Amino acid sequence: MDLGLRDRVYLVTGGTRGLGLATARALVDDGARVVVTGRDEKRAAEAVTALGGPEQALGIAADNGESGTAERLVAAALARFERLDGALVSVGGPPAGAITAVEDDQWRDAFESVFLGAVRLARATASALGNGGSIGFVLSSSVRQPIAGLGVSNGLRPGLAMVAKTLADELGPRGIRVFGLLPGRIDTDRVRELDALSGDAEAARAHQAQSIPLARYGTPEEFGRVAAFTLSPAASYLSGVMIPIDGGLARSL
Repeated sequence: MDLGLRDRVYLVTGGTRGLGLATARALVDDGARVVVTGRDEKRAAEAVTALGGPEQALGIAADNGESGTAERLVAAALARFERLDGALVSVGGPPAGAITAVEDDQWRDAFESVFLGAVRLARATASALGNGGSIGFVLSSSVRQPIAGLGVSNGLRPGLAMVAKTLADELGPRGIRVFGLLPGRIDTDRVRELDALSGDAEAARAHQAQSIPLARYGTPEEFGRVAAFTLSPAASYLSGVMIPIDGGLARSL
């Protein structure tokens, strides 16, 4: 199937590794060009090389929590590729911990980077998009059910899901689609770190896999292919939805 991605341009935050890099690769493989961001300048440069070089990708070191980041990234995409067709908004994971153990300052920092950072990115992207544009939020299965030990994520992700739903209403008349992606246990550095918090990463992984109907963790590439499709013109009537990519982990409808 032709996804209609050739020569289209997408901003992928958190695109230097994990889910973001897998999505950027899937987009580029189908003919798109990408602007990928991460906090580390070296990783941003390495991601550009991995994606085929400067003709296909632009890498930018950026902190989503900084107030001017969103406008800077959109301006860079337009300056380099002279168009912007969509964005995958990923802002990383807040610190692990129980609600009762997380201090106020940690909540404020997480809100600034995870919640408000994502809102700013979506708002700035929307200002540059026309009919056929798309914005995807990388959220979590915690949108539908809490994840033990991730109190901050459980608090912020469902709110971002409602931001996405509301934006779908607001931007739909302009022909811009908005949706959320809900990864479950995907084999990324972040999930490995969470497994390691148990003291026995292999045992934690085996235990988590038992609760997944497909009986295994997903791969970043499996997430990336879904993300590329949902961002593409091939998904032109898909908006306002939350799509789980979790091997059947979520039991709710």
